[in-house]
Amino acid sequence: MVQFRLPRNSRMSVGKTWPRPEGVATLRTFRIYRWNPEDEANPRIDTYFVDLDDCGPMILDALIWIKDRIDPSLAFRRSCREGICGSCSMNIDGVNALACITGIDEVKGDVRIYPLPHMPVIKDLVPDLSHFFAQHAFRPWLETYTNPPEKEWKQSPQDRRLLDGLYECILCACCSTACPSYWWNGDRYLGPAALLHAYRWIVDSRDEATGERLDDLEDPFKLYRCHTIMNCAKVCPKGLNPAKAIMDIRGLMLERVV
Repeated sequence: MVQFRLPRNSRMSVGKTWPRPEGVATLRTFRIYRWNPEDEANPRIDTYFVDLDDCGPMILDALIWIKDRIDPSLAFRRSCREGICGSCSMNIDGVNALACITGIDEVKGDVRIYPLPHMPVIKDLVPDLSHFFAQHAFRPWLETYTNPPEKEWKQSPQDRRLLDGLYECILCACCSTACPSYWWNGDRYLGPAALLHAYRWIVDSRDEATGERLDDLEDPFKLYRCHTIMNCAKVCPKGLNPAKAIMDIRGLMLERVV
């Protein structure tokens, strides 16, 4: 008989409810995913109460407040706090986002925070992105075969504008982990983030390895698993559109055939 239940270690339980701060007028409830591989327990959802009068306005501010004042064992990634490094990507209120640029007031009701979906979890809100970054090993640099110029490779303003909407990607993985096709075929489908970066080098007028780059992507799974669901564009914190880049790569593939 077919079993549709989740594996035992995937079933989340109700975790600890931490004490409310006393004498606080403005409290906000945070329900946060917790899992530690060292204790061999199932994941749980812990409940915290944050004093908004003593905390910054962003979700990351609240996480830091919780870690500093309530629970130092809470694990999450963060670095720049400016929406540039992509370290603090996580699932906030059901949507992948950067905690450092997502305001607490943007979430209605209890703030529910989980790690990025469909990724192995190292601990708490820290996903294992090893496979995600390994998929970017497609020579993400400029390749030329002609003799280099004396100063620099020149590019017209029109050609330079073709890179807009591509180079701004910060590799936060919000788009790939929001993509159902990536959930189903992540072992072979490169996903929106990797393909966006691939197109950035394919369309660069200074690059002379376009043919080889397209050859590398000529595969039923690497490129063609995209079904234009558009989750990638919806969640991108930089406002990019990976689905369009994927469609543009497919267009170049068709031109080669014709």
